[in-house]
Amino acid sequence: MALEILGRIEKPQEIARGHAIRELRRIRRAYGVGRWRKMKGLAWIRLPDGTVARAEVHWYQAHGIGRRELKLKRLVAGSDEGTI
Repeated sequence: MALEILGRIEKPQEIARGHAIRELRRIRRAYGVGRWRKMKGLAWIRLPDGTVARAEVHWYQAHGIGRRELKLKRLVAGSDEGTI
């Protein structure tokens, strides 16, 4: 699912790091060796149908490599719906 992040990812939080990441072997093969972390946060996103919504997103990131494999986990109700 292709999604577009609108603005910043808020409240980034580390879920796992290093060998605690289940997909670590695949990620290293695909993107290279680094200090990989699995992260989550909240962001305003635009879905492929054009809908704008607030969602929890997960991704992998490593220093010097950047953010990879951003995915939508769930839509959340925002306290300030309609504003970005």
